[in-house]
Amino acid sequence: MSNPISCELSIVSSRISPAASPRLAALARAILIGGGKARNSLRRRLDGELVAKAPRDYQTEIDVAVERIIVDELNRSFPTYAIKGEEAVGNRSAKDGAPVIYIDPIDGTTNFAWGIPHFGISISIVEDGQLVAGVVYDAMVDELFSAELGGGAYLDGERIQCVSSKGTEDVLVGAGLPIPGQLKAVPEEVYFNALKRLMETTAGVRRLGSAALSIAYVACGRLDGFFEDGLSLHDYGASALLVREAGGVVSAFNGGPVTASGDILAGNQVLHPWLVEGFQA
Repeated sequence: MSNPISCELSIVSSRISPAASPRLAALARAILIGGGKARNSLRRRLDGELVAKAPRDYQTEIDVAVERIIVDELNRSFPTYAIKGEEAVGNRSAKDGAPVIYIDPIDGTTNFAWGIPHFGISISIVEDGQLVAGVVYDAMVDELFSAELGGGAYLDGERIQCVSSKGTEDVLVGAGLPIPGQLKAVPEEVYFNALKRLMETTAGVRRLGSAALSIAYVACGRLDGFFEDGLSLHDYGASALLVREAGGVVSAFNGGPVTASGDILAGNQVLHPWLVEGFQA
């Protein structure tokens, strides 16, 4: 009789890089298990089933349940790592210099809460101030994105690359539509002018409702670029690593390092400078 644990690990290893480290395999295993819970729990939540963490910022019981599953799995593999989950389930500190695991159990909770089958789960590891490993999982279509620093970006075991576009008329760009108070890095006028520029110039603009998946889509060429303000490392960490390992660029709106405001601008090498220009007031 085959060993079920060995079979499970074999399935995970076939969906990430052939050269992936045991650390990345552990992240992949945890996110696939947590994703099963999310996938089987999708339905329209009613008003009494939603917790408002802030205006227009929701939490469901599944956000908490999925994070609990992921934390329990990761505790076995990373007992000395710090954990920072978006829902603060099992968060813990660690010794100075220890790697930190960031978890977003449902990125796109508004979609999830309304029963829309487009949301992502994201786990990343930061070590010595650098994103070193990350996984993003689309539970509804069973797609696993993964990346390690210096090891390339993968989608279900196949190497992915950002697609270079010929001109701005033939690009598809994702963008966040900010709720009141979300914009932190730039004034509203600057942000909406950048958005209007996309609408007037490109082949189309998409607001998909999950920053983690949208940025991952830049890594595999489904989107040519993406921007949104007010994101946290939980939202964008793993996906930013995916884009960089796929040959793309992730920056702040001004083209420099991402700021504490969480202004994320991702794109392929050709499009990224043009997107930055759109934020010059």
